[in-house]
Amino acid sequence: MSTEVKVPTLGESVTEATIGEWLKQPGEAVAVDEPIASLETDKVAVEVPSPVAGVMGQQVAAVGDTVNVGAVIATIEAGKPAPAEAGGKAAPAPAPKAEAKAEAAAPAPAATGGESVDTVTTMSPAVRRLVLEHGLDPTKIKGSGKDGRLTKEDVLAAANAAPDASPAPSPAAAAPAPASAPGRQEERVKMTRMRQTIAKRLKSAQDTAAMLTTFNDVDMSAVIEARTRYKDLFEKKHGVRLGFMGFFTKAACLALKDIPAVNGRIDGDEIVYNNFMDISVAVSGPAGLVVPVIRNAETLSFAEIEKTIGDFGKRAKEGTLTMEDMTGGTFTISNGGVFGSLMSTPIINPPQSAVLGLHRIEDRPVVVNGEVVVRPMMYLALSYDHRLIDGREAVTFLKTIKEAIEDPTRLLIDL
Repeated sequence: MSTEVKVPTLGESVTEATIGEWLKQPGEAVAVDEPIASLETDKVAVEVPSPVAGVMGQQVAAVGDTVNVGAVIATIEAGKPAPAEAGGKAAPAPAPKAEAKAEAAAPAPAATGGESVDTVTTMSPAVRRLVLEHGLDPTKIKGSGKDGRLTKEDVLAAANAAPDASPAPSPAAAAPAPASAPGRQEERVKMTRMRQTIAKRLKSAQDTAAMLTTFNDVDMSAVIEARTRYKDLFEKKHGVRLGFMGFFTKAACLALKDIPAVNGRIDGDEIVYNNFMDISVAVSGPAGLVVPVIRNAETLSFAEIEKTIGDFGKRAKEGTLTMEDMTGGTFTISNGGVFGSLMSTPIINPPQSAVLGLHRIEDRPVVVNGEVVVRPMMYLALSYDHRLIDGREAVTFLKTIKEAIEDPTRLLIDL
């Protein structure tokens, strides 16, 4: 008796996904609710759990195939896996296309007889992807996560410790260059579904919105002083570190209240104004930049904002953000400063109408009260849709954020 495994509901307006990876192979034991496959959607990777316990049967779809919600992608057979030395019938074989792609995707070391099934099957999709990219044997990497699980940092450290090891070549890689020109090689790798979607959305934003960017700079002295003075007490009381994003999120909410157009969007020939502030925060994940949403940020305290952002960052690295985490958002904050960016022109996240770009803090000479002094300064950038937001509104919005950061008391008295 076999049970069909179907593509689950993936979220509002998401009707299809791509098979990113098979986590179970035909003949392997499967527990109820154990992930058997990883699907790549437009925004996140989603694991497909087994509805029953049994043995992995046929893989109906192959890695890279596009599947619709509700489509059958595999079967789970009743019973237990046959012992390797038994002479009985072999486990059901996968479809030829699925078998070929699964073999091509597996790292060479994984074929060794001493591999640990527990280590391999408990890796998150993000960690699995890194292991495949670097061609590493996961059984030879010591995990620092819960119950000894591998983390992204563990894999990267192992990859750096073995500089001579190169990633397994892609099936679609071009033929090696002639021996006379060693090192002149190129590799072709199919774009992930998420990367394709990011590319389309960013280009669409440029083609659709009348995008313009205005700049300002902000003296970070007051925020740095407040953070230095209260960070230990803050962490002791709330169990989370006091960062700069809490200040900028609160400042953005203050400015959005004063300039509601920045918190709105264009829908056909109508303008939609939101009386709530769902702030998207751009965080880096294994497959690219993702933007989970802080719901009703205007009602949250500094501690609640910092805890939410910290949780998003952790889950982005693990690849466990959900579709619900990514849905919606009325305004975006992108912090390129963590990567060392001095100045940039961030791109709007449709259908939103504006995005605030933060950059690195560096000491610069500025004039204060007629004297040249050195202050920790940061450039701010606001990219906005000029169809909805006038230049005066954009400049006023950015100026409000600057004033709130330079005098954090404004955040407390709503000024």
